[in-house]
Amino acid sequence: MIDSDGARLGAEAAHRLALADCCETETGLNEAEFRRIETTFGFEFSADHRAFLAAGLPVASEPEEGATWDQPWPDWRHGDPEELRYRLEWPVQGVLSAVENGWWERAWEPRPSSEAAALKVAKQELAQVPQLVPVYAHRFLPAARGAYAHPVLSMWGTDIVCYGNDLADYIDREFREVDEDAPWNPQATVDFWKEFIH
Repeated sequence: MIDSDGARLGAEAAHRLALADCCETETGLNEAEFRRIETTFGFEFSADHRAFLAAGLPVASEPEEGATWDQPWPDWRHGDPEELRYRLEWPVQGVLSAVENGWWERAWEPRPSSEAAALKVAKQELAQVPQLVPVYAHRFLPAARGAYAHPVLSMWGTDIVCYGNDLADYIDREFREVDEDAPWNPQATVDFWKEFIH
C-alpha cells in the first residue's frame, strides 16, 4: 500500500516523464518485484519513488557526455546486482573518498591520525546515515517507506545540490522546459546529507 499523497506525487512525476518523451519505459514494477529489490538490497523505496516506478520503469535514454553509467536509469528489473549495489553505495563512497582527501565531519569523534583508522571510523558513522536510492545517474532520493516529497539530490562526493523540490519538479528540471518563474526553494530534509547542500 502506498501513501495517497506520495502515490499522487510519484504518478505525476511519471506523467511528466512521459510528456518529456525522453526515454523508453517498460511496464512498471509490481509488488513482488518491489519486495525482491528491497529484500535483496536492504532498503525501502519512498512512497513517491515507488509510485513513479510502479507507473512505468524507465530503462533507456541517452547518457550524458562523460557519464559514469552507460544507462543512467537504474534497471531495477533486469540490472546487474553488482552495478545496482555500486549505485546504491555511490553517496557513501563519495564521502569516503573525501575522507581520504582530508575531509572530516565535525560531529564525529576527533579524526584519527592514520588514514586507515579515519576510514574505519567514517565507515562506522556512515553506516548510520539515511540510505539514498538512485533515481537517474547520480541523482538520489532518500529511502524510507511512506516518506515522500523530499528534494532530489545530485551527489558527487561531498558536492551535493538539490535538483528538484520533489520528484515531479525534478523530472521537469532534468527533462523538460522549466518556467523561469517556477518556485525554487528546496528544503533539505535528509539528516547528515543536508549538511552538504549548497
